[in-house]
Amino acid sequence: MKAQFKYSILAGLFARLPVFVSRCVILLVFGGLGSLGLLPSAAHITAVSLGGVGIAVMMAFDIIGDVAIARRMFRAPDAYLCALTPAPRRNTLLASLIAMLVMDFVSLAVVIGGEVWLSLNLAGQYIGSVIWGGTDGVNFLPGLWALLYALFGYLLIVLIILFCVTAAKSVLYKKAASGLLAFLLGCGCVWLWNLLNLVLAPFGQVDRFGVFFTVYLGSAGAAPLILLTALEAAGLFILTANLMERKMNI
Repeated sequence: MKAQFKYSILAGLFARLPVFVSRCVILLVFGGLGSLGLLPSAAHITAVSLGGVGIAVMMAFDIIGDVAIARRMFRAPDAYLCALTPAPRRNTLLASLIAMLVMDFVSLAVVIGGEVWLSLNLAGQYIGSVIWGGTDGVNFLPGLWALLYALFGYLLIVLIILFCVTAAKSVLYKKAASGLLAFLLGCGCVWLWNLLNLVLAPFGQVDRFGVFFTVYLGSAGAAPLILLTALEAAGLFILTANLMERKMNI
């Protein structure tokens, strides 16, 4: 699994690394000059404005990197190496998912944190005083819940996509319009995901929008929501890994 993780990192790094490094350099230069009060206001405003664009660019290249990692498992010639690896396919899938999560969340945390740094400097505040001097009485628990939900929700979305691609290349590849069937399968997974949220009805208010349901939760529903999302991701991971063990058209 260590080798699979290394290869997944290398596959997804080529798209992310140039953008990530250039963004870090820009943040360090403009953030450092802004903290020292050496950056003109016009340049500071421009840096903050372009920082938002930089976040969008980083997200786009993260998606490109994730696609490159997924191609290793489904497209020749790298898919042959993954298929012939003397290890369960769940190890390959898990290594790929961890690589995606680590690189996506680290890159976005850095560029978003850097943008906050530039914005605070523009507002005339020092990042150190905000972090160390203004945290009395602050409740960090909602932020932790949001981070965990973002982690498992992102993982579930990626698994839905990988599950549909795996199904298209295994049980559906001999069927007519296998791509369309895989797309419909993905739509069914999204609907089922939404339907399973009704389990949380005791913790909030349920509203219906056509065939979809929304459950509005208070603070008491954060933990059950995260637990449900984690269980859904785990179940879909097991199902996708089992499909990968079948004969696949790569």
